[in-house]
Amino acid sequence: MSTFSHIPVLYDEVLTLLRPQANGRYIDGTLGAGGHAAGMLQKSAPSGRILVFDKDAEAIAFAQKQLAAYGERVTYVHASYAEMGNLAPQHGFSEADGILLDLGLSSRQLDNAERGFSFMKEGPLDMRFDTSRGETAADLINNLEEAALADILWRYGEEKSSRKIARMMVQERPFSTTTQLAEKIAQTIRHRGRIHPATQTFQALRIAVNQELETVEIGVMAALKLLGQHGRLAVISFHSLEDRFVKQTFRDLCKDCTCPPDQPICTCGGQANFRLITRKAVQASAEEIAQNSRSRSARLRVIEKK
Repeated sequence: MSTFSHIPVLYDEVLTLLRPQANGRYIDGTLGAGGHAAGMLQKSAPSGRILVFDKDAEAIAFAQKQLAAYGERVTYVHASYAEMGNLAPQHGFSEADGILLDLGLSSRQLDNAERGFSFMKEGPLDMRFDTSRGETAADLINNLEEAALADILWRYGEEKSSRKIARMMVQERPFSTTTQLAEKIAQTIRHRGRIHPATQTFQALRIAVNQELETVEIGVMAALKLLGQHGRLAVISFHSLEDRFVKQTFRDLCKDCTCPPDQPICTCGGQANFRLITRKAVQASAEEIAQNSRSRSARLRVIEKK
């Protein structure tokens, strides 16, 4: 039934650990191209339903076409997953059997030069997930003080040359295109092996523009509250700061539970309301990485409500 030519990151692992079933109610907080959602719909056929969120209107429109065959089993919401706590009950999802948050940038967004996420193609320095609101990357670069820019590059990109790049930005601005910025960064700092010198700066700007870390914290807590009994939350992180928050949050919630992940029902008698399903982060196989290099940094963690 699915028409997808691109398999999303950790596709089989997500479906195995979330266990979609008929009559289940599931939430995909980061719809993207709809690949994971399609798999959840297939596994929960014929009666499982899914509520999907995305800030990107283009992603919603694209996925609606890809998932058209599933009809009313899919409900679309153009909003951030951070808002699911308020919006999910309004659509009949006051409790969920499974929730997925794939925090990575979609291939469609990265490959679209007009969105400004990639320094490989010339485009405007935008980087907003929701192009209808908020400041762009160009707004930040062209208006913030040098110290503020350096802080963004260090905090969100862990860029060792953050001060040098920030100084260059202030001296050379205004910036308007991705290639203009990437070229100036390459002239400012040395190449680091195979990694382009602009990689961490572009990552940092994207995270700052979309307030991604704040959104992760709010969204994960909202998702945990929406889980029904034995419901599972799966989070795929691509950045160490995101994964660190997810890892610590899950561990704190499950610290009193000693049940093994493969045990169907918790019997340890601990006071924790959750249990870890993944003791360690699940990573992409060598085969998947060979097919999709973007999966290399993916980390999947899953927790279950008792």
